[in-house]
This record gives sequence, structure tokens and C-alpha cells, in this order.
Amino acid sequence: MSIRPFRDIKRKKTKKIKVGKVEVGGGSPITVQSMTNTLTTNVSKTIKQINELTEAGADIVRVSCPDKESSLALKNIVKKIDVPIVADIHFHYKRAIEAATSGADCLRINPGNIGSKEKIREILKAARDNNCSIRIGINAGSLEKSLLEKYKEPCPEALVESAINNIKLLEDENFFNFKISVKSSDVFLSIKAYRILSSVCDYPLHLGITEAGTQTSGSIKSSIGIGALLLEGIGDTIRVSLSANPVEEIKVGYEILKSLNLRSRGIKIISCPSCARQAFPVIDTVKILEEKLSHIREPITLSIIGCVVNGPGEAAQTQVGLTGGGRGNHMMYLSGLPHRKVASRKIIEEVVTLVESKAKEIKTN
Repeated sequence: MSIRPFRDIKRKKTKKIKVGKVEVGGGSPITVQSMTNTLTTNVSKTIKQINELTEAGADIVRVSCPDKESSLALKNIVKKIDVPIVADIHFHYKRAIEAATSGADCLRINPGNIGSKEKIREILKAARDNNCSIRIGINAGSLEKSLLEKYKEPCPEALVESAINNIKLLEDENFFNFKISVKSSDVFLSIKAYRILSSVCDYPLHLGITEAGTQTSGSIKSSIGIGALLLEGIGDTIRVSLSANPVEEIKVGYEILKSLNLRSRGIKIISCPSCARQAFPVIDTVKILEEKLSHIREPITLSIIGCVVNGPGEAAQTQVGLTGGGRGNHMMYLSGLPHRKVASRKIIEEVVTLVESKAKEIKTN
């Protein structure tokens, strides 16, 4: 059983590109990205973090290449991973060329600091020769000087003009395998810039609120900014930027998509905040279950409600449900229907068993 959304989001149709084996745009599932924070020259640590991100659900991972040693290290990194790699390039165009020849699947270049048109042409040749896509990454914090002089400050119009100028540059070179981002740490600026850009081009858009902040504040800002755009059908791939373990970015990214019924992966928990009516410790129970069920990859809805006020109603809409009852006897639900009673001491065991059984059933079918 699954919840039928009250409103299906109609996504804007964009061009489709490929980042390695992953499709972006053109109606493909919205992908979730993150970025490593290890020294790329530390190959073993970088591989370890990429694999952790992949296990968490990352579709694409970006790796910083600030020097020649880093871009060349990609040769050894790509052999040990199973996810497309985007090489993050700033200032030095030769790093982009080295990254492309070292196995990167995509090059993220920043027009505000990458250099002349001639250098960009060299990057495009390397990308074309190595079947490498491009992300035009426009940031409010690093706009071209000419645009800052024209607009006096970063603004949506400046970000979009930068994007359009660079789209033309790539198109003039007959290069079309690219996506675009127009990011800012300001939610309103970002939303307006993406809205304008979406209205004037049909290339895939990479969404994000850059430098969003800590895990809590950054998750909220990203959810508002990215979520608002996704609700309007704008966006083909997302990256939540947090000053936290990159794995948390993947978790938040999927929660945004799950909340909008745009993509399902793993457990979607519906739980109450608890009150004096709770018949078992809801908060502690949910915390334990979230950890014990973190290995589940199949999309499953689970409701954990402390009392009978909303418990039966929520359980009727989820695949597995638990409603608190009197005298330590609580009701388990399966596919929206009462299943059996469970004692307080056996809640964790029973829920885990039912969820794992449901996951196996989904996987088999």
C-alpha cells in the first residue's frame, strides 16, 4: 500500500544529458548529489568517503581538484568506486583537462574564475574527447567582474545573465552536453534566479542553496529553497550543502524528494512528537528504529504514533504501523489493516521484523 499524492508535480521537460551512467534531465528521476571533503590526494580516504556516500544513496559525487596532484589522483579513485564523479574546478583550466583525461564523468567549471574563452574551448575539447559532461556553476559569491560592475551586487538577473552568456559560449562550440546551476546562499535570490533561468532555457538544472550552513539551519534553508522550486516542477538534480558529514546531505536530499513524492528510497517514518497520552516512549523508539532500519533501501512507509487519537488513521495510510494502546498492549498494522497486538518490550523487534519482511516482499516482486 502506498499513499496517493493529492497533487502530482508536473516537472518541466528539459534536455537529457548523461553524467557517466546516470541520466539527468529529460524526465529522468531527480538525482541526489554530494561532495567529498577529504583531500583528493589522499586516495584511500577519498575512496572510502565516496563509497559511504554511494551506500547512503548518492547518485553522483563531486570531488575537488585544486591542484595537479588531485586531478591526476582521479585515475586511481575511479577504479575503486561505482558512482559517476564530477571534478570540481576553479581558477586553473588545466585541472579540468587533467580531470577529464583522468576519468572524471563531468567537469564543474565556474565561469567567474576559470579564465578566457580560449581556455574554456580547451576544456570543452577535453570534455568532448573523453565523453565528459559539463556543469556551468554560477555562484553569487564569484560572479564575473563585468556583471558585478553592471549590477552593483549579486542579484538574480546577474546570475541568469552569466548563465545565458556561458550557454551561448558552449552552444557556439557545438557543445550541448551540460547542465547549469545559479546558486546563492540567499534563498530568495536563488529561487528567483532559477525561476528566470528555467523560463528561458531547457537545459537540465542543478538545484542547491550554496553554503547553506550547519546541519540544522542548512537543512531548513535547503528544504525551503530546493523544495519551492521542485514544487513548481523546476530541477533535475539536487545537492544539499551542509557544514556536516556529506552523508547527511544525501539523507536530507532524499527526505526533500520523499516529502514531495518525487522519489522514494528507504523508510519514510511518520511519527508523532509525543505528549502525555503516549503509551510508549515515542521519541526513543523512533530514534532506535531509524538506526536499525537504515539498511533498508526499498521504499516503505512506517507510522509510529503514541496513542489512538491519530494512530489508527495514520496506520491506515502506511505499509507498517504502530499505535500505542493501554496497559502496554499496542496495535501493529500491516498494509493499513490491524495485524496483531504487541507488548511494549517487543515493539522494536516486531517493527523491525515486519519492515524487513515487507522490504523482502517488495524486492522479490
